[in-house]
Amino acid sequence: MSHDRLPVVIAAAAGVAGLAISIYLTVVHYSALPLVCSTTAAVDCGRVLSSGYAVIAGTGVPTSMAGVAWFAVSTTLATAQLARPSSQNLAHIHLVWSGLGLATVLYLVFVEIVQLGAICIWCTVVHILVLVTFLVVWIHRSRLTM
Repeated sequence: MSHDRLPVVIAAAAGVAGLAISIYLTVVHYSALPLVCSTTAAVDCGRVLSSGYAVIAGTGVPTSMAGVAWFAVSTTLATAQLARPSSQNLAHIHLVWSGLGLATVLYLVFVEIVQLGAICIWCTVVHILVLVTFLVVWIHRSRLTM
């Protein structure tokens, strides 16, 4: 594998992992399946995922569905970049997309820590995957413009 393609491969892998977690959280939201997560003081997925912030404002749609959509688009962009590794347009679009994801993650981390006083491990893993995606897409985009 080319050294130049490694960031895109990492972004694609992060997208697939994030998509899987987001689908899991969406299935749990809509079903009676138990949530696999700690419920100790600061780490309490149940508290986070049953809060008013667990759904998109004004709807009954879980925020994890937004994660499904975001990771699906991100994975599609990474896959397209693997097919067209020198495309600056795809790299730019993916950078903008991952920047929007990172801005959303910063807001959600604020909500978890400040508003709810609890964090969800599943959410934290998704947040890290978005951060990793942003960083590797930025690195890839930077290499293309050199």
